[in-house]
Amino acid sequence: MTDSSSESTQLMPRAGLDEGRVEGIVEEALHGCDDGELFLEYRQSESLVFDDGRLKNGNFDTSQGFGLRAVAGEQTGYAHASELSEAAISRAAGAVRAVRAGHDGVMAQAPAATNQALYPDSNPLGDTAFADKVKLLAEIDGYARQSDSRVRQVTASLHGEWQAVEIMRADGRRIKDVRPLVRLNVAVVMGEGDRQESGSHGVGDRVGYGQYIRQANWRAQVDEAIRQAAVNLESVAAPAGEMQVVLGPGWPGILLHEAIGHGLEGDFNRKQTSAFAGLLGERVASPGVTVIDDGSIDGRRGSLSVDDEGTPSESTVLIEDGILKGYMQDRLNARLMDMATTGNGRRQSYAHMPMPRMTNTFMRAGDRDPAEIMAGVKKGLYAVNFGGGQVDITSGKFVFSCTEAYLVDDGKLGAPVKGATLIGNGPDVLTRVDGIGNDLALDPGVGTCGKNGQGVPVGVGQPTLLIDGLTVGGTAT
Repeated sequence: MTDSSSESTQLMPRAGLDEGRVEGIVEEALHGCDDGELFLEYRQSESLVFDDGRLKNGNFDTSQGFGLRAVAGEQTGYAHASELSEAAISRAAGAVRAVRAGHDGVMAQAPAATNQALYPDSNPLGDTAFADKVKLLAEIDGYARQSDSRVRQVTASLHGEWQAVEIMRADGRRIKDVRPLVRLNVAVVMGEGDRQESGSHGVGDRVGYGQYIRQANWRAQVDEAIRQAAVNLESVAAPAGEMQVVLGPGWPGILLHEAIGHGLEGDFNRKQTSAFAGLLGERVASPGVTVIDDGSIDGRRGSLSVDDEGTPSESTVLIEDGILKGYMQDRLNARLMDMATTGNGRRQSYAHMPMPRMTNTFMRAGDRDPAEIMAGVKKGLYAVNFGGGQVDITSGKFVFSCTEAYLVDDGKLGAPVKGATLIGNGPDVLTRVDGIGNDLALDPGVGTCGKNGQGVPVGVGQPTLLIDGLTVGGTAT
């Protein structure tokens, strides 16, 4: 929550810092700059992994530190340290002053104030006893092995994190936020004879552990992992060639995120390295395609009360009915492009500079019945889940591997396939959308996005989509 008074979020008193003296250091360091801030962070995290019928790993970490940024024109000076002390901040101030040499700027206006608070100040990691967390993982292991005699291996993991941040501007204004994050993952290996296949499923959001301890919730995740492994045991080699492809709702939005979303981030467009650069106001997608980035959805993995520059999160329309409407912006790129910030300035930790990043990126629902969309496919592929992929931001070209996909023949779902990859060009795919379902779903809360060596939690989503002509790479001979 911004401007919180909770003791747990008071990072300067916790570190024994004199707030007035720190404010003076920051003000002097940023004098003559165009923008900048002091970013302080305190983070607790834990990870438990249950494998081969026993608790295999248990990690418990606490970290804290600061990053001081000075921005002059297009140049940025950044210094960080894990030591939260006045001496360390003073040393960082001396390091970043160099960026303003010969520059006489006027400090940009601070982010707008907000009362938005998506999460309570309290740290949820201690709400559930260690013994109960281990019991949960053991119950998952036992339930999975009892559910299907073909289960040969079970891995269950539970991850939790609590992050408190404080952002101090040159004028002394301070913005605070807290961010819980929990994730449960289940993976199984099933076998029949000499053949083995895997299945996995995970869920997560910005809450405590409570909902994952409830039996109905964790059993649903185990059932889904087993279902996926069982499907893969029946899979046949995937065909190759250009064909109609139906993307399922929810997690397949990761293709939208990677192949299109990154190209709509402000830095790539300012530098003219995105396939969408210079196309504002032009048609870039089929009619009906509306893409949103929204970091203000309560509880979602990519949601934040404020971003890592202190800008309140918001809903940003990127593409509306096929027309490119905007980009995702941090403060630096928004200023240089003379555009408004959108609350997309994010960083992995205090040791990283902020940059434009996605939060929860999804395509809005259309008006087509998913069954009707499927019925119109003569010969194609239905892709439900994806694994890894590669994307070239400049060209928009992508390659994605399917972890669950099915043949479609004359409108009917056929055999599951293994080894299918989707190959295409993001901007081109947008123009080939030929059917948008009315079944928008968001992913289960497991996404992490990488960019320039930084990873941040994100959300994706979409309705059922029909792509009229996409190259499928297969293994069938």
